[in-house]
Amino acid sequence: MNLYFRLFWLLLTRRFRPALPLMGEGRLVFRVWPNDLDFNFHMNNGRYLTLLDLGRLDLMLRTKLWGLVRQRRWMPVVAAVNGRFRRALSPFERFTMTTCTLGWDEKFIYLDQKIFDARDRLAFHAIVKAAFVGKGGTVPTDEIMAAMDEEILSPVLPDAVQRWADADRAIAEWAGR
Repeated sequence: MNLYFRLFWLLLTRRFRPALPLMGEGRLVFRVWPNDLDFNFHMNNGRYLTLLDLGRLDLMLRTKLWGLVRQRRWMPVVAAVNGRFRRALSPFERFTMTTCTLGWDEKFIYLDQKIFDARDRLAFHAIVKAAFVGKGGTVPTDEIMAAMDEEILSPVLPDAVQRWADADRAIAEWAGR
């Protein structure tokens, strides 16, 4: 239920957060609640990934993308996540999540999402490979950018992200998908 309250709050307060350019950085502040905890009494590893959804939604809401998603009935989907846990978050601790677009290829958009503890130390870092799916399948990023009236080319993906994307593609081929 906690996540519904967070989602409701995000939607309710979205008008108070400034619009962002496609390559801008979204920033949200949360607190670790008791139902976020695992049996070790720190935030559950699965909860991090669930909260990242809210960061991506915030980015879509604050760019032109959300209107297009609704208008064209695209569904945002996550294709892959590479996450690293750096430090635990304790009960009732405040934390900050940042979300920004790293770049894109012909099919996927790559996002950088970080969670910082109350002392502004990195607690969790994820690279997310996302796409939009429409009636005809995956929407090409060229079509997304044209619909957003964005005339920018993707920045060159960081070398580590490109190597991860290549590895993810190889694993998908190996798994037969």
